[in-house]
Amino acid sequence: MPPFLREISQHKYKLIILVLLLAASAISATLAKARMVYSNTNDYAFLLWNLVLAWIPLVFASAAYTVSWTRKFLFLIIPICALVWLVFFPNAPYLLTDFQHLSQNKGNAPLWFDVILLIWFAWTGLLLGVFSLYLMQEIVARAFGPLISWIFAITVTALSSIGIYLGRFLRWNSWDILGNPLPIVHDIYEWLRYPFSNLRTWGFTTLFTLFFLFIYLTFYTFGHVIQEQKI
Repeated sequence: MPPFLREISQHKYKLIILVLLLAASAISATLAKARMVYSNTNDYAFLLWNLVLAWIPLVFASAAYTVSWTRKFLFLIIPICALVWLVFFPNAPYLLTDFQHLSQNKGNAPLWFDVILLIWFAWTGLLLGVFSLYLMQEIVARAFGPLISWIFAITVTALSSIGIYLGRFLRWNSWDILGNPLPIVHDIYEWLRYPFSNLRTWGFTTLFTLFFLFIYLTFYTFGHVIQEQKI
């Protein structure tokens, strides 16, 4: 078997997941467009942009994962990809928080359709986040071992929850971390300085971290159950 076919065979399930994510994204975009045409409004147009942002971490995680197997330019490309991935990673699970827009339903479309629409976007964003974190954790596990990889995964999940709070409630964007980081650092410093005055912040970030970790661990365990069945 040629080397490139061997590589495809070894990672075929990852490629299948990628195809499924593309299909889920296409369905989500189609539903959003249908909703806009039906209601003659752009009420949920922002979901399309949020979905594009949710794909960015997976693109860079996939690039880092591919490079990590070739070993070419390892110490140059992977840190760059990892940095961009970390900055944009909260955009994937961020789609879960868009359910709050159901409270603003104006009757332009059936409520049940809006629920299904948001489920598709939230599910797609959740899977994009889970898959990209899995790829990055694999890189860390191969380089530093399983214990460090889990510390990495838990830390990233906690940081992403903070990022989601910054985006949802304080309206910061991912690129602000690179272009205008000082106000963001100040906001985080205020959380740490006055913890009892920011109980909502701590409550949201803690609960969302636990929620995403539970989902991630569930998918991770399912994957290993399938591997056990093959043995």
